[in-house]
Amino acid sequence: MTSTLTTVRTVRDLRGHVAAWRKAGETVALVPTMGALHEGHLSLVALAKSKAEHVVASIFVNPIQFGPREDFGHYPRDEKGDLAKLAKAGADLVFAPDTAEMYPHGFSTYVRVGDLTEDLCGAARPNHFDGVATVVAKLLLQCLPDLAVFGEKDYQQLLVIKRLVRDLNVPVDILGGPIVREKDGLALSSRNAYLSPSERNTAPLLYRTISEVAADLAQGRGCDDAVVAARFKLDAAGFRVDYVAVRDPDTLKPLWGPAKRARVLAAAYLGKTRLIDNVPVPPASTNR
Repeated sequence: MTSTLTTVRTVRDLRGHVAAWRKAGETVALVPTMGALHEGHLSLVALAKSKAEHVVASIFVNPIQFGPREDFGHYPRDEKGDLAKLAKAGADLVFAPDTAEMYPHGFSTYVRVGDLTEDLCGAARPNHFDGVATVVAKLLLQCLPDLAVFGEKDYQQLLVIKRLVRDLNVPVDILGGPIVREKDGLALSSRNAYLSPSERNTAPLLYRTISEVAADLAQGRGCDDAVVAARFKLDAAGFRVDYVAVRDPDTLKPLWGPAKRARVLAAAYLGKTRLIDNVPVPPASTNR
């Protein structure tokens, strides 16, 4: 059933709606997005609906998290389609500000989360996580939700946001939503639209490869050997690998030997499209 969906463009209007819900004693969840919505985003809305009485979804392509040679100008945008999908998914309110509303003239305050942002995607995309942390901090303060939901596909981003909220004592719960995949395993992403037909056929190999790494580690194979083999396999298939890494799932610190918990993370270009993915290592990796 399609819900009645209201769209607001200003912080003032957003806060007015949230204040009315608060006055009625009702809970609010926020699902931040950059639009070009797919089933992965809509699964986050569903998770939010299961946890709160009202769901606010934001649509804002955040310019300050894109590097100078990245795809800000070409990032897919389809607000009309996005609004239809959010209405069908049961969102109550959409906050769709323009750049001037988010970053008014003279804006000069940025949020930086150290440690977690210095490696992996942080190394490949300098200042990216500063842009993410800044816009998320603003969205949380603008909406003041009880909880906010982010996808686990951007696993490093999820940890950065959790650290931001913890360190700044922001009174909001951060929930991670499971990765949604195509039938062949490819993690859903707005950037998948950039893939050519042949690249789309190759793309699921990223998930299969890191899943094999996780399975090998669960059987006691060394991290170094598994990662080297994965990079070789991806290189041979035509990927340009940024990283394949085995990390602590809470701190993203490198892991070299047996560990109680671990996460395999990867980022690689296929043509001009940068794909990221991650999988947990099964707990059996510690039982040898």
